Amino acid sequence: MTCSELDSTALSRIFSPEMTSMQNAQWKCDPSARTSAGARFQDAPCQRQQGFDVAYLVEDDPSVREALGELFASNGILHVPFSSAAEFLRCVRNDTTACLILDVRLPDMNGLELQRKLGSEGAPPIVFISGYGDIPSIIQAFKAGAMEFLTKPVNPQLLLPAVRAAFDLDRERRRSTAARMELQRRFSRLTPREREVFPLIIGGMLNKQAAAHLGITEVTLQVHRGQIMRKMQAESFADLVRMAGVLGIPGPDSVQAG
Repeated sequence: MTCSELDSTALSRIFSPEMTSMQNAQWKCDPSARTSAGARFQDAPCQRQQGFDVAYLVEDDPSVREALGELFASNGILHVPFSSAAEFLRCVRNDTTACLILDVRLPDMNGLELQRKLGSEGAPPIVFISGYGDIPSIIQAFKAGAMEFLTKPVNPQLLLPAVRAAFDLDRERRRSTAARMELQRRFSRLTPREREVFPLIIGGMLNKQAAAHLGITEVTLQVHRGQIMRKMQAESFADLVRMAGVLGIPGPDSVQAG
């Protein structure tokens, strides 16, 4: 679909009325500039997304896919379009940060079913779009963790901030996941005895108490404590307590209560 083919009638089917005139003006563009932007931002193959923030668009209506693609391209957002949930599931993602713009009604698996299939672990934040914003679907989507639910005709002033917020959320999730995996790697280096000592010392026990609890000498306990600090790369005892919280190791109250 070229710039000239996006007339007012087509736009009004996709975007909210108050945005149609603005989009018409915005898309009366230089064809050569659009070719350059399209080569960079639209229809980028799924396997070539390494190092980029990517908006995955799953929408079965070609006109909507094209129009949203034009919107993303004009705002510098790299996107990969799909016409069905099955196409998206075949995609081998290699992105840095991502979000999923997902239509509710699709020809094979609907958007809510795809959301359930993806689950929460590793799935990008989802922004739903639908021409049928029924209350049960909206509730189901949000209960399953949807970022936003927008009805068609889509308002770009709502969609674009939602996409950027989804990028921010996914970036933070990935950062947290990477940090947790690194702590788990460090924790895996501890010996069985050091893993016994860990919850006792972060639980508030004195060295003497922890040693008595394990039936070892206080000197041996201190050696284990030093090894834990070194292997966990903790800069301070407070840092070690923070790591324990991330790993789900019981804190002071849990250990003393036991």
